[in-house]
Amino acid sequence: MKVLLCRPRGFCAGVERAIETVERALNKYGRPVYVRHEIVHNKVVVDDLVAKGAVFVDDLATVPAGSHVIFSAHGVAPDVFTQAAHLKLHSIDATCPLVTKVHVEARRFAAQGLTILLIGHEDHVEVEGVVGEAPTRTQVVATPGEAERVTVPDPDKVAVLTQTTLSVDEAMRVMHVLKRRFPKLRTPRKEDICYATTNRQMAVKNLRGRVDLWLVIGDRMSSNSNRLRELGADSGVPAHLLLGATEIDPHWFAGVRAVGITSGASTPESSVQAVVARLRELGAETVEEVDGTEETIEFQLPLEVR
Repeated sequence: MKVLLCRPRGFCAGVERAIETVERALNKYGRPVYVRHEIVHNKVVVDDLVAKGAVFVDDLATVPAGSHVIFSAHGVAPDVFTQAAHLKLHSIDATCPLVTKVHVEARRFAAQGLTILLIGHEDHVEVEGVVGEAPTRTQVVATPGEAERVTVPDPDKVAVLTQTTLSVDEAMRVMHVLKRRFPKLRTPRKEDICYATTNRQMAVKNLRGRVDLWLVIGDRMSSNSNRLRELGADSGVPAHLLLGATEIDPHWFAGVRAVGITSGASTPESSVQAVVARLRELGAETVEEVDGTEETIEFQLPLEVR
């Protein structure tokens, strides 16, 4: 059995920035530092930060006044900053800059009096934050069918935005419907789906026909990891999403000659290497790195932790 390891995989620049923000805040301000929501969607990362002194909360009202609170890479609505200030908390914004870009676009489109159609999953925390920029002007559209049915006050005054972690192909199918229905549709100046999401999905597509089974290492809460698993399955072979090596079922590999491995943008490389080690125990003879798009992007840390 052969293992093909996709490149790029794992941490993107936004995730690295968010994790380092928490670690630096702990070093600078001491334990505990509070984090609203999971800093990124990966239990391994979250558990590691908890061990270092981070406390994850869903309700800012539970955070003691005067504490430092970090907002996750997924972004938050403006009223969350307002609430933090009211509670006398010191906010540190670890929102991925590419998500911040979508927030800025939402404010710009809303100021122009446009209805915003946000392609994404309504229950995802990133989407909740973007909707919060213009809640009375934003509608979430998840599928081509919903795009066919959505209604707006003025068909000539419509703009579209996209969750950063979607399937590129699915987002384009929704976009095609919206462009057909609303010929004057306003789009962002630059693509919203982030470079890391696109690159990881392209790496999976490039291995179609070369693998008999996909393993996607990532958390089940991770949108981009779920999209990678779906993309692997779309190629007609089994595809499994797993957090780490302990979830591997040896029965998956009966008759399998080549296994493709990738990982979501919030998955540490240690999880990938543990899976590779387990596959070697199960008979993998070779492990090959498959080159893809080189990523050189880096984001500056928040001022509070520089």
